[in-house]
Amino acid sequence: METFFSLLERHVQTQSTLLCVGLDPHPGDLPQPTAEAALDFCVRIVRETARYAAAFKPNAAFFEAYGPAGWEALKLVIEAVQAESHRLGSVIPVILDAKRGDIASTAEAYARSAFQQLGAHAVTVSPYLGRDALEPFLADREKGVFVLCKTSNPGADEIQAVRVVVETHERASRELMYEHIADRAQAWNTNGNLGLVVGATDPAALARVRARAPGLWCLVPGLGVQGGDLEAALAAGLRPDGMGLLLNASRSIARAPKPREAARDLRDEMNELRRARQQGGRGTEARGSPAPLPTRPLAQLAQDLITSQCVKFGTFTLKSGKPSPIYLDLRRLVAHPAILKRAARAYAQSLAPLAFERIAGLPYAALPIGTAVALEMNVPLVYPRREVKDYGTRAAVEGDYQPGETVVVLDDLATTGGTKLEAIQKLEAVGLKVRDIVVLVDREQGARETLAAAGYRLHAVATLRELLDAWRASGAVTPEQHQSVLAFLAAEQAEAR
Repeated sequence: METFFSLLERHVQTQSTLLCVGLDPHPGDLPQPTAEAALDFCVRIVRETARYAAAFKPNAAFFEAYGPAGWEALKLVIEAVQAESHRLGSVIPVILDAKRGDIASTAEAYARSAFQQLGAHAVTVSPYLGRDALEPFLADREKGVFVLCKTSNPGADEIQAVRVVVETHERASRELMYEHIADRAQAWNTNGNLGLVVGATDPAALARVRARAPGLWCLVPGLGVQGGDLEAALAAGLRPDGMGLLLNASRSIARAPKPREAARDLRDEMNELRRARQQGGRGTEARGSPAPLPTRPLAQLAQDLITSQCVKFGTFTLKSGKPSPIYLDLRRLVAHPAILKRAARAYAQSLAPLAFERIAGLPYAALPIGTAVALEMNVPLVYPRREVKDYGTRAAVEGDYQPGETVVVLDDLATTGGTKLEAIQKLEAVGLKVRDIVVLVDREQGARETLAAAGYRLHAVATLRELLDAWRASGAVTPEQHQSVLAFLAAEQAEAR
């Protein structure tokens, strides 16, 4: 059985668009405040913009205000979208913006109203009452649910950005409320039909939500009149596959002199920015042409390390004095801002499932990388000093923190794990808690086992073997180089055992 999001993704790919067109018939935009006028207004927008829409989002309140005639008008608007879908040969999803939030039989009635009576494909729902309020909407995997997470209104932070203590059987951690909702959404999404509502007015929050829920679709209101920035929203929330965001525009299209052109231009701008993020700069293709999907993350990382010359093949002497047929130098990432940014996003995906308050970057290679990740995720950064100064504050750990907080250690590479343990000792000496270490590349030379024996977990964006296979597949290394490095790794692992 198809899920709502498989339906959505097929349409997004077919039409090459992330534009969600909001249908908000404000009384001031109508010739007279009647249900008939609201219907005519919305049907005109649907017919003019359907070709460029990834979805339509009618706001139920503007129709409810007209009583039974308004409900009938809303149903006819949804039928107009269905007619345009038939004409295009691709189903355009309808997301009912109703923000429902109740439990038991009341929630079941709301779900029947939205899905069976009106014919909507998805609905917006408040999570304030917990999972009970969502279950009737999530029961049918062909129907979608967008849970309010971080909304675009000015007063959202009053509740959604309150810091809460989340306790599990393993630990207690402090999270922002919207981060907790994003975390819970992962558990609620058992049918693969749940997304989140995150406003474009707070791109930092969108980035944090994306890091915690890397695969979920986000409905993103707040562009245009509310002041959200399109480029910042795409940078913060776009998935590596070039999808994952439905960027909503309502009044900026409806009030444009030519809504069709306004929708087309906004769709094209979104696609240009998608291409620019893939290429690490502004795209040069013609406006309106389909945006190609980004290379999958491992292949992209492998390519980036070759491009930046962070990896070299030959004969090199390692810190241990041993000869090696490969040399990794991730300090070079700072010379390539676009590549560093992609690496930061790759780190963010590995960090998303972990619980922590701060990132601890290790000197020296991981400090600029840690800064990029901190900016990508909007998470504070601290770092343990290699040498403690004998003047000033004489701090062993730099940055703002409180004893008892959990930090995740960030480094560029993992080899044997020894330097990680030295840094962890300094962090724990000032009262910080460490459980996880995240690196870009695990050289697979014993670090994972060493750290596990000490009670810590190592996470890597990629292992050296995975990268080697990618380089071999792309022709970046010869078969001889590939075998030489594999033999070196096998020997190192045998010695470590």
